[in-house]
Parts: sequence; structure tokens; C-alpha cells
Amino acid sequence: MKNFLLNQLRVLLKNMARNLVRKYRPLVVGITGSVGKTSTKLATAAVLKSKFNVRVPGGNLNNELGLPLAIIGEYKAASGWLFWLRPVFRAAIWSVFRLPYPEVVVLEYGADRPGDIGYLLGIVKPDIAVVTAVGEVPVHVEFYGNAEAVAAEKARLVRSLGVNGIAILNFDDQQTIDMRSKAKGKVITFGFSAGAEVRITSFENRSNDGQPVGIAFKLEYEGGFVPVRIDGVLGKSHAAAAAAAAAVGLAKGLNLVQISEALSAYPGERGRARIVAGIKGSWIIDDTYNAAPLSTNAALEVLKDLPAKRKVAVLGDMAELGKYTVEAHDATGALAAGIVDLLVTVGSKAKFIAEGAAGLGLAKEKILSFDLPDEAGLKVQELIRPGDVVLVKGSQSARMEKVILEVMAEPEKAKQLLVRQYGRWLKN
Repeated sequence: MKNFLLNQLRVLLKNMARNLVRKYRPLVVGITGSVGKTSTKLATAAVLKSKFNVRVPGGNLNNELGLPLAIIGEYKAASGWLFWLRPVFRAAIWSVFRLPYPEVVVLEYGADRPGDIGYLLGIVKPDIAVVTAVGEVPVHVEFYGNAEAVAAEKARLVRSLGVNGIAILNFDDQQTIDMRSKAKGKVITFGFSAGAEVRITSFENRSNDGQPVGIAFKLEYEGGFVPVRIDGVLGKSHAAAAAAAAAVGLAKGLNLVQISEALSAYPGERGRARIVAGIKGSWIIDDTYNAAPLSTNAALEVLKDLPAKRKVAVLGDMAELGKYTVEAHDATGALAAGIVDLLVTVGSKAKFIAEGAAGLGLAKEKILSFDLPDEAGLKVQELIRPGDVVLVKGSQSARMEKVILEVMAEPEKAKQLLVRQYGRWLKN
């Protein structure tokens, strides 16, 4: 009965969302990729809001239920069956009457399994498609077999564009830039590499007397450049999100100065390399929303780049990697060995991170492994020292936000600062 009702809800929402798009005809910016979708969505919204009325959904509404919800209203998450009465009623009202609707809707297109992108494209096809990155071992690869299959699924977003559509592609990621041939219309590339049309240069993770502050970089385009400073977040992934957003802004007539000013208001998202004050005068890099090899290795590079009395990495399982599970975790451990002073792993898969680090020479007394995040958090609380910078990262299922809850300076602000601080997440 539950599955029947869920299927009926799925069909109802799909039809209602499709009808709203047909009636109001907003510009649709669709974002996909294995990493960085939500950050790119927020950065794109920050840029476009300087010129347009923009709807950007909160949270992670990027599947067969979430994407229609994002089209229908300003929702962050669904909670219980009674919740769904509101968006259904709202969509019905908006369909009957002509009411104010945003000029632009920025959407995430998720792809956990083959066919997911196709289903979402059946609801709405984008006018502008952004692909953030796929990587050599992408998230959800367990359900595809290999990275090429994941890339082919993501590429469906680009293939869906008409001749007037615009594809925004990551020049630094080979799987993504190969999608250029799938686009019927204009392509704009972004990235750090020479050859990217919107290029990031002079990047730095900023700190002040050992306190991480944010990032700074330049955006270059057609011979001009602007400086960009974003506080509260760390890592090249946020600069890449900003560059993708800049490409969208340029495609819609904004100039670099307008884009730089708009990006200063980009807030980042909880659990995506955000800076959180820790106990005992420490600092935490909160990257707990999710994890894939590409994003985990990028987070470790952030830790490497920052000055600190000690560098501590608390790394949880990376899920849904299938046959790549051992290899990917081991490689992450090998990278961590050359960066960290203390490594803490959480979960059965993350023990391969510990083995990879030990294999590359990190002393065994500097490696601790735990089954549960609560246990790891209590131990890190004991071991943490003034001046430490602590990276905390893992897949959603690893629940690494529980580690941060034990070591953050202001746990009373957990609901404002951390991911998964609502509903069922707080019960388990």
C-alpha cells in the first residue's frame, strides 16, 4: 500500500511540476555531477539574483520527488505524509490562477542509478546545463559499473539541450569536458587549467594567525579579470562552484564586476568545507555532508594547504563505490599519510584508509579506528589541542556530523551549523 501511494504521489508531482514549467516558462538552470552540485547551485543563485527573480531550493532536492518539489515552492526537505498536502495544494492553486512565479529556477539533477536523469528530464529540460565533475571514481559508481557509465548518465543533461541551450562544463575533468561533443549549442568551460574560458587563478585558502578565514582567487574571462573573496568556506571546490556560476552569469549578460560582487554573498552550504570553531582553540573543516574519492582528496589538499600546529583528519566510510571500495579508500589513506599528524577513521570501509596510511609510513600510534562516529567524537574531544585544524568528512551514511557535535565550540548552534539536524536524523 505504501509503495502504491508513493508511486501515485510521484506521478502527481511530476505532472504538476511539468504543468507549472509549461505555464510560467522560467529559465531553468540544471546542475549535475558527482560532486559540487549543491555548492554550484547556491553560487549560481547568488550570481543570478543580482539581475533576476530566482528560485533556488534548499537542501538536496534532486530526485524524482525532490525536483518537482523544488519547482513547486521554496522547500528544504520533506517530512512525513502530511507534508505533501502543502505542495500539492500550492501547485493546484498556481496552475488554476496566474500568480507571480520566479524568472529563473536553479535545479539539481541527481543520478543514483541508471535512468534517473532521464526521468528528471521528463519533468523539465534545462535551458542551461552545468556539469560540475565526474572523476575517475565517482559517487554512486556501485550502481553503474564504471566511471564511463556514470558520465554517460550525467551527459544526458547536456544532450537534452536544444540549439539555443548552453552547456557549462568543467575543463579540469576529462569525463566532463568530453561531453562537449554532445552539446548542440554553445559551450562555456570553467576551471583552473589554461584553456578554460572562465579560468580560476591565484587561488588561496586564507588564514589569519592560524585561524582559517576563507578563500580568495581571480576569475579571468576574455582578457579581463576580477578578484573574488569568499569568507567562511575553504577549498578549490568552492572556487570551481563560483567559476561555474560566473559562466552562467556571463551567459545571461552579467559582467565580471557584477559577478564578483554577487559572489561575496555566496554563503556555502552546511557540511561543505565550512569553517566551524572547535573546542580548546581548535578549528574544524566541516565537510560532513557526503564523500566521494574526488571530494575527500580535495578536502585533504585543503588541510595540507592550511597552517596549523597539528593537522587532524577524521575520515568516515565512502559509500556506494562497489568494486572500487578497497582501492579508493586505500588511495585516500596513502594521500593522508603525507598530510596529517593524526588520522582517525570511522566505519568498516574507512579501515582501508587506515591501512593505506600505515602502508605509506604514517606511524601506527598516529592512527585510530572506530566503528561509530559517537565513539570517534569522544576520543577526538580528548585528544584535540589548541591550534589544531581538524578535517571531518565521510559519506552521509557515516554520520560524521556526530563527530563535530562532540568537538565544536558552540554545540547549542548545531541546528544552524551542522547537517542532518532534523527529523529522523536526530533519532538515529
